[in-house]
Amino acid sequence: MQVKLSSDLTSLYRSGQLAEIDLHFADFVDRLGGHLVPDLALAAALVSRAAAGGHVCLDLKALDRVELLETREGRPAVNCPATEDWMARLRASSMVGCPGDQRPLILDPFGRLYLYRYWSYEQGLIGAIKRRTGGEPLPEGRNPAVLRKTLERLFPDDGLSDGIDWQKIAALAVLLKRFCVITGGPGTGKTHTVAKILVLLIEQGNGAPIDIMLAAPTGKAAAKLGESLKSVRGSLACSPAVRDRLPFEARTIHRMLQPVTGTSDFRYNAANRLPADVVIVDEASMVDLALLSKLVAALDDRARLVLIGDKDQLASVEAGAVLGDICDRGRPHRFSQSFCRTAELATGISLSPCDGKDEEKGGLRDSIVNLVRSYRFEEKSGVGVLSRAVNRGNGDAVLDLLKTGHGGGIRWNPVASPSELYRQLPEHILEGYRDSFAADEPRRALERFSRFRVLCAVNRGFYGVGAINRLAEQVLRRSNLIATESGRTDRWYAGRPVLVTANDYRLGLFNGDIGLTMAAEDAGEEGLVVCFADATDDMRRIPVHRLPALETVFAMTVHKSQGSEFDQVHLILPDTDVPVLTRELIYTAVTRARSRITIWGQERILAAGISRRIVRRSGLRDALWGREEADDGKAQ
Repeated sequence: MQVKLSSDLTSLYRSGQLAEIDLHFADFVDRLGGHLVPDLALAAALVSRAAAGGHVCLDLKALDRVELLETREGRPAVNCPATEDWMARLRASSMVGCPGDQRPLILDPFGRLYLYRYWSYEQGLIGAIKRRTGGEPLPEGRNPAVLRKTLERLFPDDGLSDGIDWQKIAALAVLLKRFCVITGGPGTGKTHTVAKILVLLIEQGNGAPIDIMLAAPTGKAAAKLGESLKSVRGSLACSPAVRDRLPFEARTIHRMLQPVTGTSDFRYNAANRLPADVVIVDEASMVDLALLSKLVAALDDRARLVLIGDKDQLASVEAGAVLGDICDRGRPHRFSQSFCRTAELATGISLSPCDGKDEEKGGLRDSIVNLVRSYRFEEKSGVGVLSRAVNRGNGDAVLDLLKTGHGGGIRWNPVASPSELYRQLPEHILEGYRDSFAADEPRRALERFSRFRVLCAVNRGFYGVGAINRLAEQVLRRSNLIATESGRTDRWYAGRPVLVTANDYRLGLFNGDIGLTMAAEDAGEEGLVVCFADATDDMRRIPVHRLPALETVFAMTVHKSQGSEFDQVHLILPDTDVPVLTRELIYTAVTRARSRITIWGQERILAAGISRRIVRRSGLRDALWGREEADDGKAQ
């Protein structure tokens, strides 16, 4: 490593707190700055590491005199400077600018230090949301009485006990706003609501052309959105002419914006706007700051953007927790008084408005609708009750529910060691996957395989995906369900489930697709094909040598399970407390189960995970909601 830096940074690198790229960036910034500012290199290295960890910025106030590395024999401690002194020195550097400058690093008045590109992405998104959430009144010429009849047709009364049909409120919000978020847990009817909103927008256009684009962050999520909309088209209360105009083809956001080869740019951008009147993005919790910023920049000022997702799920792998920040997750909000008046006119629903102080905070509160009624889980469903307890962060209640099996379908399996896990788990693996091996027909085998899944919080170690997949193969091989052909030395065998990890548009396969390996006489030397169900539920048979990057998937990480549902889930917790184990991860895992969830682990590890929130440092929430953010958890 050809980097000459202080012993402090070298110590941090050797301890694993910094990566090599962080040191290179720190050296680059310090050299350009003429080595004139003490602790500039430390700030540059830490902001680089923060970005790699999913943070949009580095919060210098949270690092005030923090000990990064304790004293050991022959090695002094490494401490952060006092924040005010640190900020003053950084401002003196030519490498650090104020908001609006073009410098490698940007330091805002609140002590947030950004890489320039992330500051630019954040400001672009903030500006776009504020412009789109201005308080437009009910459009002129639209008769509230006529609109009310339309909404009643599309959202007929289903006898909700509290009298509030939040799906209807969501439709009204989309109609009135150019930016809207529809959030809610699994089974709350988000996609069904979208289908009715599309009908509403087409009908309100009075026959005028309307270009609607459907998108999602991954190919799998895009395909699922298209399939869901197709499945409900026939049940919508609209004319055949309107039904024929409904879109059902969804694309990834990248494919919609059209990447420019060899760059991070897209064909559609601020200078070449996307030809869309409405853009709907599903699974928005998985969208990172950079991608959403580029999407809003590519939209025409008059276009509507609708984000659909569960704000309480895991955030994107890349920088930011954008959906959670936009929704001000963890803090309830009421609509403005003007929106409540409009809602009563157009829907007959009386909403409780916010007070006068909150009324002044802008129109974003009128652009976010939370769907609360679950159509998947009954009120007393064990999985539903457990997911709500996890979301509230009530560790004692979660453990009590798991131990008593409240309402059925939930179970706690305490395991104190890997040997204990490996002794008990095999019978569940065998029970969960046996039926898929007994089916000769690919569609039936894939359907049976999709009923059960083992989810892991981590990739490596005895409790990780790799080890559990190897255990599953051993168990199934011992039971003669996996039969590796004589002389075969590779990893392929009939019955091997695979998860695609790279998009292949030529084959129509996307990151997250799952297929099953089957024997086939016409498959050449391998004698094996992988079968995938397509959007029309037909089966595609692809020889194994033609497939993109993939991995075995008897077990998968919770992150990769997002957007999927299984009848039964087994969640494996690690035996040590790790930062990745958070409330959002456990909630996401629990809500992958339709009817049964079993959690394996230790009480202290589960409690620690439930108590920890994902905190992604950024200025987005503060800027949108007009206040300094209160830290409600430990940074991941």
